[in-house]
Amino acid sequence: MTRRRLGFWQRFAVVLVKPVMTVWTRRTWRGTEHLREPGGVIIVPNHLSHADPLVSAHFVYDSGRWPQFLGKASVFRVPVIGWILHRCRQIPVERGTVDAVKSLDKLVAALDAGGAVVIYPEGTTTRHPDMWPMKGKTGAARLALATGAPVVPVAMWGPEKIFDPRTNRLSLRPRIPVTVVAGPPVDLSRWAGATPTRATLEEMTDAIMLRLRDMLAEIRGGTPPPLWERPGRIRPTDQRPEAAA
Repeated sequence: MTRRRLGFWQRFAVVLVKPVMTVWTRRTWRGTEHLREPGGVIIVPNHLSHADPLVSAHFVYDSGRWPQFLGKASVFRVPVIGWILHRCRQIPVERGTVDAVKSLDKLVAALDAGGAVVIYPEGTTTRHPDMWPMKGKTGAARLALATGAPVVPVAMWGPEKIFDPRTNRLSLRPRIPVTVVAGPPVDLSRWAGATPTRATLEEMTDAIMLRLRDMLAEIRGGTPPPLWERPGRIRPTDQRPEAAA
């Protein structure tokens, strides 16, 4: 497994975080086999809570991979913290600048090296009042188109009980139930070799987000709504990927 080749600072992070998460959560993990295939993989979880990175990192680590999250480049310039993040193989990303292309190059390099890159396609915690997934941003689709790496959806339910962004309530009680399920890679083959136009990237992103939405419905029950869009933004008509063919 990839994690057997961890360096000192990665193992130090595990020693700090994993015991806490083991006590804090009561875990139901499913689908870890989808993360065990060799080679680079793009992991796309839904985003419920600020506790998501801890839960998803625990899940990915238990699957035998080392999670590589994206972080604002400014954080990596903070003394000590930035140094540790680099040693833990996290990935700085420039946003909204001319250096954004360099960030894509770093992500491509991580995947070429066999890394497990974690991208939250929604970009922020969901604003849907009942915590269903929103329409996603196109970064994961762009990376998949550039590399051909598989995109593995990971649906989570339970981190919002640790920290609920709607109320800003943090729960410190032990054994909070969390469920995390990885599915087979999203079938993006119809777009293989396509030019990364805005329309193509949005279609790919909708395919990813609709899979996540339906996986979440299997965990929490209920009928999933259309992908939620922030008020005031115009989005394409919501449809399942197969209906777009």
